[in-house]
Amino acid sequence: MEQEHKRRVRYKGTHPRAFREKYKELDPEKYGADVEKIIQSGKTPAGMHIPIMVNEILEVLDIQPGQVGYDATLGYGGHTRKMLEKLEGQGHLYATDVDPIESEKTRARLEAAGYGSDILTIRRMNFAQVDQVAPGEKFDFVLADLGVSSMQIDDPERGFTFKYDGPLDLRLDPTSGVSAAERLRELDEEELAAMLVENADEPYASRIAKAVMRVYQRGGSVDTTKQLASIIEGALSFLPPAERKEAVKKSCQRTFQALRIDVNSEFEVLYTFLDKLPTVLNSGGRVAVLTFHSGEDRLVKKAFKQHLREGVYSEISEDVTRPSAEECYRNPRAKSTKLRWAVRA
Repeated sequence: MEQEHKRRVRYKGTHPRAFREKYKELDPEKYGADVEKIIQSGKTPAGMHIPIMVNEILEVLDIQPGQVGYDATLGYGGHTRKMLEKLEGQGHLYATDVDPIESEKTRARLEAAGYGSDILTIRRMNFAQVDQVAPGEKFDFVLADLGVSSMQIDDPERGFTFKYDGPLDLRLDPTSGVSAAERLRELDEEELAAMLVENADEPYASRIAKAVMRVYQRGGSVDTTKQLASIIEGALSFLPPAERKEAVKKSCQRTFQALRIDVNSEFEVLYTFLDKLPTVLNSGGRVAVLTFHSGEDRLVKKAFKQHLREGVYSEISEDVTRPSAEECYRNPRAKSTKLRWAVRA
């Protein structure tokens, strides 16, 4: 049966502004040249993700054909594809992701590129279950990119961004658990303030928590991203106008980060993963972890040092590796990235 041709939805002006209208970025395989222009201008195209520190990661992992590896955070599949290329059709790569929406898109994208089940196994599961990804198998290399994928950030329906209005969700897996809006209703002022400090080092945590609770006390609710951003802006209205705009932006970023970490139990997941990791690594197996904020980096640094003292790891990175200035220009979302690595004894 011939597929019915559908016209592209028209939009106002010369360039699409709404996420759903960005047809070129949402189908990057079809509009490669246009997408590359966007990347070259220092922007991340909507609906796709640019892998960070690829060369540095490949150097650390030193992947050889025939090895078995694990990509703990599949995402858009950028890192996955580069690791598969290094295997040269020999060995196997396992990958996991909890996002049912993006992981299926990535599976189809990688299959179309020639990476089928013979060399790639994708499982929808949390990387805290690293010991259940391939029972009985030991990995020669492991990558964990702890950043949220740009596709999730850019889609207003996922609730990760305050730039556009959408449901205050923030779940990596929108089919399970409670949304950020539901989570806020469960907290009291003291608990919310503590979360903002612990998960994001928010300097105005008390003011923001008080402002959020005031909404509930007056019979209101906080159900959308713009509602929360507006509350934060109101909480910081005491600041001088010259510094208020930037302060509000940063506090919004930190508040959304803190809620995302809480809703997805990210610290607990990372702690469990780091604890189990040595048990699934071959002798000489190498692991690389990309972190994006200080709380994550502290957990990785502490775990690696502890396992080094215990003789579990033979070597770890003494310092973090940061992306180059050139990469940060091409991909501004790389700026906060830190890379740490370890080698199994």
